[in-house]
Amino acid sequence: MNLSGSMCALVTPFRHGKIDAEALERLIEFQIENGTSALIPCGTTGESATLSHEEHREVIGLFIRFARGRVPIIAGSGSNSTSEAIWLTQAAKEWGADAALLITPYYNKPTQEGLYAHYRAVADAVAIPQILYNVPSRTAVSISPETAARLAEHPNIVAIKEASGSMDYVSRLRSLCDLTILSGNDNLTLPLMALGARGAISVLANVVPRLCADMMAAVERNDWETARAIHYKTFGLTEALFCETNPIPVKAALHMMGLISPEIRLPLTPISEAGAARLRRELVRLGLLTGQPAEV
Repeated sequence: MNLSGSMCALVTPFRHGKIDAEALERLIEFQIENGTSALIPCGTTGESATLSHEEHREVIGLFIRFARGRVPIIAGSGSNSTSEAIWLTQAAKEWGADAALLITPYYNKPTQEGLYAHYRAVADAVAIPQILYNVPSRTAVSISPETAARLAEHPNIVAIKEASGSMDYVSRLRSLCDLTILSGNDNLTLPLMALGARGAISVLANVVPRLCADMMAAVERNDWETARAIHYKTFGLTEALFCETNPIPVKAALHMMGLISPEIRLPLTPISEAGAARLRRELVRLGLLTGQPAEV
């Protein structure tokens, strides 16, 4: 399975407390038309923590239905319970996902040996390509490069979404193994690609999928000048999209663009007035609220 380029961790649109299938289809078309190479349902940006198991099935099924095989579907299926992670990953496979993204167990604070045993148990149980997800700011624990390198020996573990924010982490991991690295921090995607990352699982791509895809394509053809230009052009928007807890700002941005309702589930709340004003300024700067395309 080729994991590279701009992969979008897509929001889950809601309307009156239910999954908004019409808006989701609109978002998926927007992504595919603008060069996104894979779609991720039920990730952090998709508010997976507030989705029931039945909603997980509904969302993944809608992604598969609307994508129609044009791009891979990588389902979020992690949990802090190993047995639940196995169940969700097996279910994602049965529902038709092409791969699974598994967040580091949160709250439990397992040791490195516990992390290894957790991921190994899921990989042993379910024959589907699996992506480790290292995001210590959310989970309070980090997969060490050494543990990730051990896990890379398993044939079902094919990549890591790296969101520790550490350049040293990526350099150390790359020196230990050739596991595919995917950026999990939009502000660091370009420097991580300079260190050997193959692409990103992106929040920014929800809003500017073409620019994200073009930046990664520029790196692939060794056109670093264009890649840097896109990085700097979108950097203000990237910062605005994380001015409050993800996915609060990105859902607000997509609502401003007329793509979804602003609905978000508790315990997350709507964006503040100050955050909305900051976000709107960036969207206007990029021509996203006027119908004018952003150009590099």
